[in-house]
Amino acid sequence: MAIWNPWHGCHKISDGCKNCYVYRTDSKYQKDSTQVTKNKCFDDLLKKKRNGEYKIPSGELVYTCFTSDFLLEEADEWREEAWAMIKQRSDLDFLFITKRIDRLEVCLPKDWGNGYENITIGCTCENQDRADYRLPIFQKLPIRHRIIICEPLLEKIDLTSYLSDKIEQVVVGGESGNYARLCDYDWVLNLRQQCIDFGIAFYFKQTGAKFKKGVRVYNVQRKLQHSQAAKAGINVFKEP
Repeated sequence: MAIWNPWHGCHKISDGCKNCYVYRTDSKYQKDSTQVTKNKCFDDLLKKKRNGEYKIPSGELVYTCFTSDFLLEEADEWREEAWAMIKQRSDLDFLFITKRIDRLEVCLPKDWGNGYENITIGCTCENQDRADYRLPIFQKLPIRHRIIICEPLLEKIDLTSYLSDKIEQVVVGGESGNYARLCDYDWVLNLRQQCIDFGIAFYFKQTGAKFKKGVRVYNVQRKLQHSQAAKAGINVFKEP
C-alpha cells in the first residue's frame, strides 16, 4: 500500500465533513485546512531510484488524495496532469474517495471511456440524504470499479435501491475524534444484511470513538477502533 496526496486542503460540503480528520490534524499545527495547495509529493508516482526502478513499485494499491478530495474544484488546474501520471502508472491500482461524485463528469480525462481499469472510486454517503443524492449519480457514471463508503455512519441507511453488480464493496465505519457522533452497531449490521442480500462484499472498517452496541455506549480509544471492528468478525467477502 502507498499513499499519494497530490494536493492538500478542502472545504466542507455535507454533514459527514463536520469533524473531518484533516481539519483536526491541521489544527494541531495552526494550519488552515481550507487553503488548497499543491503538495511537493505531486509527482511521486514518477520518481525513481538510482537503479531506474520506480520508488512506488509495480502492483501497489495507492490511496489517493486522502487529505483532500480528488474532485475538488480548487484542484481543477492540477488534475489533468494527475490523470496523466495515473495513466502512465498503469501498473498501479488507485483508490480515491469523494463526496463530490456530482463533479466527476466534468473532471474526467478525454480518454476515460468506460473508466480506467486501474482506478476504484469510492462514493461517500454518511446518511440517507446523501445516499439518495449521490448514489443515483454514481450508478450512471462510467466507472470500472466502484465502492460505497458509509463513513462516518451517522444514521441507519437503506442502500437497497443502489446495490447492484456494479458495486464491488460497501465500507462502513464510525466517526473518530473527541467530538465524534454516535455509531450504532444495529446500523452496521443492517447494512451488512443488505450487502448479503445483494451478494456484495461488506467491510466494517472501524467502530468510531462513540459506539453503541445494544443498550450500552462505549468510548473507544483511537488505537482500538479498527481492531475492535475486526474482532466483530462480520466482514463479508466476495469471490473475485
